[in-house]
Amino acid sequence: MSAARGWAGQRSTSGTASLPRSLLRRATARDSRLRHLDWVLLATVLSLSLLGTLLVWSATQPALIASGADPRTYLMKQLLNIAIGLVLMTAVSLLDYRQLRMYAPVLYGVSLLGLIAVLSPLGARVNGSKSWIAVPGGFQIEPSEFGKIAIILTTAMLLSHVRQTENRPRIRSVGLAIGIAAVPIALVVLEPDLGVAIIMMMVLIGLVALSGIRLRWLVGMAVGGALTVLVVLNLHLLHAYQLSRLTSFLNPTADPQGSGYNAAQAKIAVGSGGVFGQGLFHGQLISGNFVPEQHTDFIFAVAGEELGFIGAAGIIALLAVLLLRALRIAARADDQFGMLVASGIVIWFAVQAFINIGMAVGIMPVTGLPLPFVSYGGSAMFADMVAMGILQAVHRHRSMFN
Repeated sequence: MSAARGWAGQRSTSGTASLPRSLLRRATARDSRLRHLDWVLLATVLSLSLLGTLLVWSATQPALIASGADPRTYLMKQLLNIAIGLVLMTAVSLLDYRQLRMYAPVLYGVSLLGLIAVLSPLGARVNGSKSWIAVPGGFQIEPSEFGKIAIILTTAMLLSHVRQTENRPRIRSVGLAIGIAAVPIALVVLEPDLGVAIIMMMVLIGLVALSGIRLRWLVGMAVGGALTVLVVLNLHLLHAYQLSRLTSFLNPTADPQGSGYNAAQAKIAVGSGGVFGQGLFHGQLISGNFVPEQHTDFIFAVAGEELGFIGAAGIIALLAVLLLRALRIAARADDQFGMLVASGIVIWFAVQAFINIGMAVGIMPVTGLPLPFVSYGGSAMFADMVAMGILQAVHRHRSMFN
């Protein structure tokens, strides 16, 4: 009897011990979805997110302590944003590749409803822009962040619809793509959020150029865009705060205590970090809260002062790895749709990162764009993670069927 119990116990123990090995074999099997993920891309995203969380914590802790609030408030919120974002990324990455094309019109319609809701009484105005919708629990949603994804998927869907006898989209498809993308862009301009509108327009132009359109039509688009900018400037359609930002960029010494204050303080913070920085949580300008919006728009200034040139260069290097992996996915995509989707995400992240870092070092005007995965924010983090999930879906489809 005891021998039987001993044998049963031994079998139970061996079965329990073999469970992890069984799970490991399933995870590493040839047809496993985990095996076909781009793990370098995932590691880069996690590295940027965790580094950004530390910078957000350092940027917000002094002000919270001074006000008697919990110094870990933004830390916990950002960790929650990352956790939700990872769930969204995982869910999207597990989608069948063809479903991205099917869901494109649905996402486009939902994003339009969100952008329209922002302009209604439901929208909340922050820093001169009515870009947010307040939701219960103290959170806010920024529909324009998801509008970027909608434009990428919808434009790629239309431009990848090429007949078998042709190798480039028809001008009708290009015109339809431009017209459909123009609607959310116009709604974002009305908020007004010119930073996001610039990203959307750059994505649209880039995707049209990559679709194989004839050069003369591309030149015509460029001329049309230049004329639109001239009309906006001549008709004084920009708001006063937008003109002041542009003026302070063109002439930084014109109003250093007014419209040029943000950019001036950010440059001082970046320069004061030296090679190795003053140390995390030890930045003098950051702890004194001299840099406005230092946990969002000017998070790179926090990195420059506290982590120095080495830390700032590390962030740029991680962003470069992310873009290179995305370009690799675009180059190896199975079809035109996958190539355009991945390329659109590359354009989005490249332009946004360049503008954000450029604001901190004084080579770009202040536009209020966050640094991907590094700046604080829920909607931006969710949209960024969904974009990474789309890249993983494109990559996984090729890996499984090649």
